[in-house]
Amino acid sequence: MRDPTLWKHQTCLCTGGLLPILSPMGRQADPDWVLRRLRGVLGPVPEVASDPLETLVLTILSQNTTDVNRDRAYASLMAQFESFDAIADAEVDEIAAAISAAGLQRQKAASVRGVLGRIRAREGTLDLSFLGRMSTDKALEWLLASPGVGEKTASIVLLFSFGRPVFPVDTHIRRVLTRLGWITGSGSPYLEANELLPKDPVRMRDLHLLLIELGRRVCRARRAECGICPLRERCAYGGRVRTELS
Repeated sequence: MRDPTLWKHQTCLCTGGLLPILSPMGRQADPDWVLRRLRGVLGPVPEVASDPLETLVLTILSQNTTDVNRDRAYASLMAQFESFDAIADAEVDEIAAAISAAGLQRQKAASVRGVLGRIRAREGTLDLSFLGRMSTDKALEWLLASPGVGEKTASIVLLFSFGRPVFPVDTHIRRVLTRLGWITGSGSPYLEANELLPKDPVRMRDLHLLLIELGRRVCRARRAECGICPLRERCAYGGRVRTELS
């Protein structure tokens, strides 16, 4: 059963940014426990887009903006151009005008056009299925060589579209894992998280989506709701806050 107080409780027990980590990296890291707790409170994990090209473009558009603005930009893009081929053939300014809702539109337009052109130059068509025939390392290497594609974007495509065991780390996940004491927060969060977590794409997918939701609703950068967090009993940050308040 979901905890109805999770989204209603307004009392804030901690504020501000990240506190120092109380435990070394990975201490008490138990992904299955976290999954059980978050599934019990947040409910089933939602379905997400899995088409590789759609996932790639959506993730580029999502950079430094909200899901709402990303989706508005994507809907506008597809309404104007109707196909990825038409987008690949368009001018950067035309693409930028269509995706203005996402912000950073010229930068993102250049990235979208550039990566689509790179795919078509390799395959003769806009088809990313060749990544499925590569090793995970080679597929990551290919994606990371594309304009506007970083570790988060590449790993989202591989995890959600190809079922590869690579864990994407965004701002919310970095904050939650650092506060839990699973990663240091000073090195590469992508490398630390992927070294720590079991190589299971299903668990990685669910953990990714649930941790993002927790970071947005409860474990916020400011005014984190530690008192209602389902992970508080094993959280280094929450333990520090409880000690300071006692």
